[in-house]
Amino acid sequence: MWDDAFPSFLIGLREGLEGGLIVSILIATLVRAEAKSRLPQVWTGVLAAVALAMSFGAVLTFSAANMPTTAQEAFGGTLSVIAVAFVTAMVFWMRRSARTLAGEIKEKVTGALAMGAGMLVVTSFLAVGREGLETALFLWTTAQAAGESAGPMIGAGLGIAIATGLCWGLYRRVLKINLTKFFTATGAVLIVVAAGVLGYGLRDLQEGGVLPGKSAYAFDLSRSIDPSAWYSTLVQGVFNLTPTMTWLQVVAYVGYLGVVMALFVRGVRGATAKPAKTVAAAGAAAGTATDVAAEPGAGAGAGVGAGAAAPGPSGVRARRRPVWLVPAAVVAVPAVVAGAVVALSGSKPAGAGTVSVSERDCGKGFTAPKPGRQTFQMHNTGDKASEVYLIDPATNAVYGEIEGLAPGTTRDLVATVAGGSYAWRCVPTGGKAVTSAAVRVSGGGAAKPVVPVAEADLAAPLTAYKQYVNQGLSTLVAQTKQLSDDMAGGDLNAARTDWLTAHRTYASLGAAYGTFQDFDKKINGRTAGLPDGVHDKDFTGFHRIEYGLWHGESASDLKAPAAQLATDVTGLQKAFPAQDFDPADLPLRTHEILENTLQFELTGEADQGSGTTLATADANLAGTRELLGVLRPLLAARDARLLSVVDGDITRMQKLLDSAHHDGSWTPVGQLDPIARARLNGATGQLLEDLAPVPDLLEIRKSA
Repeated sequence: MWDDAFPSFLIGLREGLEGGLIVSILIATLVRAEAKSRLPQVWTGVLAAVALAMSFGAVLTFSAANMPTTAQEAFGGTLSVIAVAFVTAMVFWMRRSARTLAGEIKEKVTGALAMGAGMLVVTSFLAVGREGLETALFLWTTAQAAGESAGPMIGAGLGIAIATGLCWGLYRRVLKINLTKFFTATGAVLIVVAAGVLGYGLRDLQEGGVLPGKSAYAFDLSRSIDPSAWYSTLVQGVFNLTPTMTWLQVVAYVGYLGVVMALFVRGVRGATAKPAKTVAAAGAAAGTATDVAAEPGAGAGAGVGAGAAAPGPSGVRARRRPVWLVPAAVVAVPAVVAGAVVALSGSKPAGAGTVSVSERDCGKGFTAPKPGRQTFQMHNTGDKASEVYLIDPATNAVYGEIEGLAPGTTRDLVATVAGGSYAWRCVPTGGKAVTSAAVRVSGGGAAKPVVPVAEADLAAPLTAYKQYVNQGLSTLVAQTKQLSDDMAGGDLNAARTDWLTAHRTYASLGAAYGTFQDFDKKINGRTAGLPDGVHDKDFTGFHRIEYGLWHGESASDLKAPAAQLATDVTGLQKAFPAQDFDPADLPLRTHEILENTLQFELTGEADQGSGTTLATADANLAGTRELLGVLRPLLAARDARLLSVVDGDITRMQKLLDSAHHDGSWTPVGQLDPIARARLNGATGQLLEDLAPVPDLLEIRKSA
């Protein structure tokens, strides 16, 4: 929680001090002008600014809550980028304007005094309002990044409380602070924090589908770094740096930090080089801030109320407005406007309505909607959790779905409606599937439903793939036995060649990882989580032997690990036919195999010295191709164009891998030239993007 609190504490302290200094200067100016009776008008403007900032925060929070998940990601990402722009501008503005801030505000207040009470309210409102809106926006983005943690709110509250105390001390001449140094130091830290917020915002935009490359990872340290460790939460909470980041995030983070920090530092050096007389003439507002001090007693309660009226010409006092009326109005108006905005943002598109979900009431309340994108409120009126599908009753094709709708709850289902027939299918847990009466929609373009997949549809692909795995394991048994014989015979050169052959065979069986159970850890485990790393007694299998072969261990040292590997592979071959292979795993693995490739092989993280991670990536690609082969008939019936795109992606990636394979040897991934490595990462990321719809297309959907 405290890790999440620091960025908000910093923004609360800095913005609170800026706002407090502005209010202090406003009050001091009125007191010195012997206009204490006008102080309530200043506080009315300040109150209006605070109300506006809080209402703005409410609009951001509740508007986002009414959006679908993807839209929330895009909305949050956009506001994060805007917040970074505001904070960057604020940092540079305060560095440039701090020395003349007091003079500028005094000039505005003097003009407002001559123009009447309303203008003084407006002046104080505008002076403080900008700080409030900036604070609300930045706090909202940091709270989004922190999830459900209360840290951002606690940090902001603490920062504002300390800023209030500092401003009181400055006003009463109790404290002296070099504000130029303060704003310079906090500005530099805020630039670092803003760089992290920018990266977080861009990731949200990628998740929301606004920007590409959400699977193009620059690095993934999630297997090497414990995300729950104190140092991980500290770095993530303060700087928004995560163990897994995309190339776009990294480039934006480094680019922003390099450019903005360089400009900020250069500006600071330029400011310190100014002649001493310029600094002295600028006033104490930036140096010590003692210029804002005034006589004790000046404050919110001083003088006559804002609504007081002077006696009329005949000595009869005009009707007096209640003192509370204007302050109440400036709080109520932003709150009412915010409520209206939230209500409008939460309204549903035309044609949407509440639809009942249960065995008895399935589809109750459903009427023919208008064509276009519609949001239906699905309410479970039964006593069982349920799945619900918007279907074409003639083909059972699915336009939209919700899984795990709990009794008594309501969730939104968003679907695009075109001309055709529509019905609801409700599938309660442990109950019978019920289909509602169909409605007919006329006109309105075309909508593309997903033809449902039953478990029986995946039976043939599963059988074919299990045969492929069985054949691969038979080959692997012979290969690991040969590797063991190499060690027993002391032939390390042959062992290196046979190790790579066997490891590639195992890597090509990628879709079966989830069913290999504990055997996978024994056969292909890595050092992540092992207290003694490569020297840990539980570090076994291919990577243990790889480490020894390429780090000078003798054949006798590796004889036992090689024999154990051969034994484990034989055990896997015997156990596999009886292991449970969930058919739903097949579509998932089309994406997961190469996701692991991008995270481990193409970063070099999996390398234990052989420099052959590209050979492993090549085997993983072969395994993906084999898996797509058994799923091809199902995919072709649902999205033939997607298959064509994926085939092109695979060909492109294969060519890039082949270019790193010369005369039987593979170029280590770390020795690829930057352009070739970027192309390979890009091709893999694009293939992952195009494979992403496969699990949804082939998801097993219940129909009974």
